[in-house]
Amino acid sequence: MAKQDGINILYVDDELNNLVSFKAVFRIKYNVQTAISGEDAVQILRKSDINIIITDQRMPQMTGVEFLESILDEFPDPIRILLTGYADMNAVIDAVNKGKIFHYLSKPWNEEELDLTINRAFDVYKQKMDEKEMTYKLSLSNDQLEFLLRQKLLS
Repeated sequence: MAKQDGINILYVDDELNNLVSFKAVFRIKYNVQTAISGEDAVQILRKSDINIIITDQRMPQMTGVEFLESILDEFPDPIRILLTGYADMNAVIDAVNKGKIFHYLSKPWNEEELDLTINRAFDVYKQKMDEKEMTYKLSLSNDQLEFLLRQKLLS
């Protein structure tokens, strides 16, 4: 199984065993970084190009939703996935509304389901980045056309 160089994942969980398990399962296929807290995750985000953030909901300093909401302004692009071992509908609603999550999965996670979710999330990420680049190019073209139009009107 070849490593997909383009998929950079940050997994945030306060339980070291979960971090180790996730990395052991997915490090061959993806570029995986792990953080034991939201604060550690922010430091990684500032140093690395992360495409997908996967976070546990129940953590001591801040919930997964609070973490995702807190980084939205500084890191709007990564696709977000929330994991929780608890069936808390309010957490799901908050995750969608406040944390802008792409997908919600229950713990313990199923390797195949999580792998499919990661691949779908990366497809959405690539589409989002393509749209961002096209918008930028369109804006440049528009600026150039406006400049040419002004030149023509002045001559």
